Parts: sequence; C-alpha cells; structure tokens
Amino acid sequence: MSEITVTRRTPAVAVVTIARPARRNALNLAAWRDLAAAFRGLAGDRTVRLVVLTGAGGHFCAGADISEFAAARADSTSGAEYERQVAAAYAAIRELPQPSVAAIAGACVGGGCAIAMCCDFRVMRHGARFGIPATKLGTIYTIEECRLLLNTVGLAAAKRILYGSELRDAAAARELGFADALTEGDPVAAAIEFGAAMAANAPLAIAGTKRILHALADGEAERRRPEIEALIRAALDSADYREGAAAFLEKRPARFTGS
Repeated sequence: MSEITVTRRTPAVAVVTIARPARRNALNLAAWRDLAAAFRGLAGDRTVRLVVLTGAGGHFCAGADISEFAAARADSTSGAEYERQVAAAYAAIRELPQPSVAAIAGACVGGGCAIAMCCDFRVMRHGARFGIPATKLGTIYTIEECRLLLNTVGLAAAKRILYGSELRDAAAARELGFADALTEGDPVAAAIEFGAAMAANAPLAIAGTKRILHALADGEAERRRPEIEALIRAALDSADYREGAAAFLEKRPARFTGS
C-alpha cells in the first residue's frame, strides 16, 4: 500500500500527502517513487488547477529515511539508482504544469526542504522548523538541490542556510525567503487560500509561464526558445485566450477549461 496519498479538497484542488508519520514522513525509496508517480499523474489531469503537498501527523518531511540506507544504498550501483529516483521525484514536482504549494508544519529538513522548494510556493505554520543539516553531517547538498535553494532564497541566504546547518523557525524562513506565507492555522487550508487566485486563471497560460520562468532560472531559455515560442503561440490559439478576452470586455469572471 502506498504511503503517498492523493485526495481532492474540491474537484480542482488535489492534496498530495506523505503518510509516514512514524518517521516524521521521511521518504524511503518506495515513497520517493510513489511521490513522483503521484505528481506525474496529476500533471495529466486537466480538472486539477492547484496541487498542495503536505505531510501527515503534524510534520511535513524529515528528508530521506536514513534507516534504509544500509540496504537501499549499500554500494555505488544501488546508491546511483537511489539518487535517480530522488531526482525523478524532484523533477515530477517541479515540472507539474499546475501551480503547487507546499503546506508545511513541524519538521521540514534536508530532502524535505528540497521537495518543498520543488513546489512553486511554500506556506508554513508557526512552530514549524526548517533546515539543511548537510554540512553538520559532513555531506554536500547535490547540484540540483543547491540550484533549488539558490533559485528560492538567493546566494547569500543559501550560504547561511547551508554553511550553518541550523534548524530555523517559520519567522526566519519567511525572512530568508524560504516561506512565502505564514499561518497560525491549518497549513493545507492556508495553502489552498494562497493559491486560489492562481487556480482561477487560465491553465495553459500558467503552465507556459511556469516553463519560461524555470528555463530562465536554469539558464536554459535560449536553448529552449523554440519550445517556449510554441507555447506562446498555442496560448494565443486557445479557447481560454478567447474566453479571457471576452470575460474582460464583458466584466465577468472567466470560465477557463484548459483548452
């Protein structure tokens, strides 16, 4: 049975939950695979307009489940396969065409920070704590994980977070740029409210805009220019473009279909 669940708060809002509360939702190899599968499945669902990623039992994610490393990363071959599965999960979350929000309570540590940063935004509950203890453990955050952190918080803040390895509270997360919003209540409800305006906008336009911004952040915009220009043309040829223009002129909410 999968420990990654997908539920619907509304027909348009999907909530992906890491359900391993006994391990503070630390991800084992099976969970990394299932997390990737969940996001790939949602990417193809045109009824979904917003995806929230969260954890069960009062915690977001304590990173990778180190207790299985002796078996799952026993040698260089199994270690490389493990890293491929982790990278696939990061890619599936980051490449989701719909807006995504991480709803964070409790612990958000190491790889948990990485999956939160793969989401477009992060809403954090007061009392939550985040940190990347790599240098304290004598390890180095990967190139992809460092890129995520750099794109999220900037160079100076990334150095502070990685060099120090401290666990920081929600207020510090907001100050450093890791958290986009804070809440005293249910972080999932707050994440849904945070993303409500985005979920109401044209899905093709959001998906295209997201791809352009990621290409710019990754330094790949020029290489991907033909793909990006095709996305722009497709949006202009869409029914949603015509609906958006009509709704604006008629002073009414647009009814987008993602086509």
